[in-house]
Amino acid sequence: MRATKSLLILGMMLALMLALAVAAAGFGAMRLTLSDVWHSPGDGMLWQIWFSIRLPRVALALLVGAALALSGAVMQGLFRNPLADPGLLGISSGAALAVGMSVVLPFTLTPIFALYSSMAAAFIGSLAVTVVIFSLSSFSAGLARLLLAGIAINALCGAATGVLSWLSNDQQLRQLSLWGMGSLGQAQWPTVAAAASLILPAALLVQRLSTALNVLQLGEEEAHYLGVDVKRTQRRLLLSSALLVAATVAVSGVIGFVGLVVPHLIRMTLGADHRWLLPGATLAGAILLLADTVARTAVAPAEMPVGLLTSLLGGPWFLWLILRRREAAGV
Repeated sequence: MRATKSLLILGMMLALMLALAVAAAGFGAMRLTLSDVWHSPGDGMLWQIWFSIRLPRVALALLVGAALALSGAVMQGLFRNPLADPGLLGISSGAALAVGMSVVLPFTLTPIFALYSSMAAAFIGSLAVTVVIFSLSSFSAGLARLLLAGIAINALCGAATGVLSWLSNDQQLRQLSLWGMGSLGQAQWPTVAAAASLILPAALLVQRLSTALNVLQLGEEEAHYLGVDVKRTQRRLLLSSALLVAATVAVSGVIGFVGLVVPHLIRMTLGADHRWLLPGATLAGAILLLADTVARTAVAPAEMPVGLLTSLLGGPWFLWLILRRREAAGV
C-alpha cells in the first residue's frame, strides 16, 4: 500500500514538473505559447527564442535543481544528520574556489577538454572538502562539530575566493561574482549536455545504492553484519555526491539551500526510505529550481540571480529547523 502511494506521488510530481517546464519555456520578455512555436517556421525568430534560449535554460534548471536536492539527500543519509547540506558544510564553496582558480590562474587545457575544465576543477574542490568533512564526522557525529567545520571551511574558501577576485581582471571578476550568486544565465545546449553527462550517471549510481544507504542508517557495524560493504558504499556515495555538486557549481555557481530544504519536505511526504526519498528529492529539486523563471521575469528586463532567490527562501527554513531541533531537545 505504501509503495503504491509513493509511486502515485512520484507520478504526480513528474507530471507537475513537465507541465511547469513547458509553462516556464513560454515566460519571458516575449510571451510564447506552444501554438506560437508550432506555427513558427523552423528558422523563424519565435522558434529560435524558444529552442535556443528558453529550452536550454529550463533544462539546465531541471538538472541543477535535481542534482542539488539529490546530493543533499545523500549527504543527510550518509552523515545521518538532517542538517547536512553541500552549502552549509562548505562543499559548494570548495567547488567554487577550485572553479575560481581555474578561471583566474593561467591553466592551459586542450580545446577538447575546455568544456569540462570547470567541472573537473569543481569536482576536485568538492571532493577534497567532502573527504575532510566525512573524516571529521567519523570522529564525532555531533551536529555542532559538523556545522562549525562547515563554517570554518566556508570562511577559508571565501577568503581564498576574495584573493582570487583581487587578482582577477574585470571580466574574470564579473564571472566570479555571478558564480558566487548562482545564475543560469549562461545556459546553452553544450552546457546542458556537459552537465547531463555527469549528473545523470551519478544520479543513477546513487539510486542503485539506495537500499545500502537505508542499511547504513543503522550504523556502520550493523550494516557490515547485514552484508553491506560499508567503505566501498561510502566511497561511491561520496564520489557521486561530489560529482553532483561539481557539475552544478561549474555551470551555475553556488545555489544554496536546495539540498537542505527539499529532502526535508520529501521526507515529510514519502518517509525516510531512500528508495523513494532519492527520486522524490530529485523531482522536487527540479521543480523548485524552476523558480529561475521568477528570477528572470520578476525584475525584467534585468535578471535576479536564482541563488539569491533560493537563499531568501532557504534562510528562514534553516532557522526554523534549528529552532525545531532545539525545542525537540528541550533546550
